[in-house]
Amino acid sequence: MKNENDALDVVQEVAYRSFKKIDTLKNPEFFKTWLLKIAITCSIDLVRKNKRVVQLNPQYEETLQDTGVNDISLSITLQYMIDQLNEDEKSMVILRYYEGYSFKEIADLLDIPLGTAKTIFYRAIRKLRHDFKEGDLCE
Repeated sequence: MKNENDALDVVQEVAYRSFKKIDTLKNPEFFKTWLLKIAITCSIDLVRKNKRVVQLNPQYEETLQDTGVNDISLSITLQYMIDQLNEDEKSMVILRYYEGYSFKEIADLLDIPLGTAKTIFYRAIRKLRHDFKEGDLCE
C-alpha cells in the first residue's frame, strides 16, 4: 500500500470482511488463502478508490532494502516499473517473486485458470523487460 495508514485501513477492512464472511469458508485448511484473497481484494479496492500518486518517503527505503536488492537506485527503478503494470500484472509479479507462490497457487488464490495466470505473468515480465531495455539501465 506504500503508506502505513492505507495498510492499516486494509488490515482493518480485511478483519471486518473476514469476520463477517467466515461462514463462507468451506475448508478450514484454506483459511490462509481465503484471507489473502480478501486482503488482495481490499487492497485493490483501496487503490482504485484513491487513484493518487504516492511520493517516496524514508520508510519506503527500508521496504526496498527488504527485497534483497542492495542498489537503491535499481530498487526504486524496479518498484517504479512494477507500479506501471496494470493491477492484475502487478499482483502476479508480487505473488510470484516477492511472496514465492507457484502459478497453481496464484491461479487458485485469484480464482482464475492456470493458463490465464501464466499469460498475465509472462505479459508482465515482457513489459518489464521492454521497459528495462528502453531505459538507460542497460548502458
